[in-house]
Formats: sequence, structure tokens, C-alpha cells
Amino acid sequence: MTTDSPLRPTLHDALRQMLALLESERQALAALDLDSILTCSDGKLELCETIERETHGTPDGAPLDEECRGLLDAVARLNEINRKIRNLIAANVDARLGSLTGRISLYGAGRPSVAREMPYYA
Repeated sequence: MTTDSPLRPTLHDALRQMLALLESERQALAALDLDSILTCSDGKLELCETIERETHGTPDGAPLDEECRGLLDAVARLNEINRKIRNLIAANVDARLGSLTGRISLYGAGRPSVAREMPYYA
């Protein structure tokens, strides 16, 4: 009798819930719905704790089954996509705020480079 069997269904369920939550987060990001984004963030933290609890309960070195590996891969890819979307939104907001306040971005094209400021003599 192995100790893996009672843990796997819960881990599978948590990973499936995480996939659904990441899809909801993507929709919330697309709609710029702050309440839903924050709700998804809280849900992700809770699910991460559940997943950590379930994986720490397994014996050391116990391999994940094929379905768990596939779910983990899908969760990682969706999380990475959502992270990129969040970063794009943040950069867009920063650029808009900068244009409203007249601030020149540190790395943007609006800042002259040192090479253009200093003449070159050969």
C-alpha cells in the first residue's frame, strides 16, 4: 500500500482549480477588473499553500505522475503569460502617467544618450 494514492486526487484537484483560476485572472486582466484581479491573487496564494502541503506530504523523491506533470506545466505556462500581461499593463500605466506628468522615462527614447551629448574628436 502506498501513501501516494490519497494525496494525488487532492493535488490533481488543486492543480485543476489553479488552471481555472489563472484563466479567470486572464479574463480579469483583459477587463482591467481590479476586484477580480485581487480575488484571483488571493485564491492563487491559497491554492499554492494547498499544493505545497500536498507535495510536502509525499515521500522524498516520489515522482509526480504524468497528469500532475502536465497540469504543473500548464499552470506554469499560464502563470507566465499572466505575469507578462500584468507587466505590460503596468508599463502602459507608467507610460501614461509619465506623459501626463511630463516625466521623462529613465530608459525611454526621450532621454538623450551621453554619446549624443558629448562630441567625438578623432
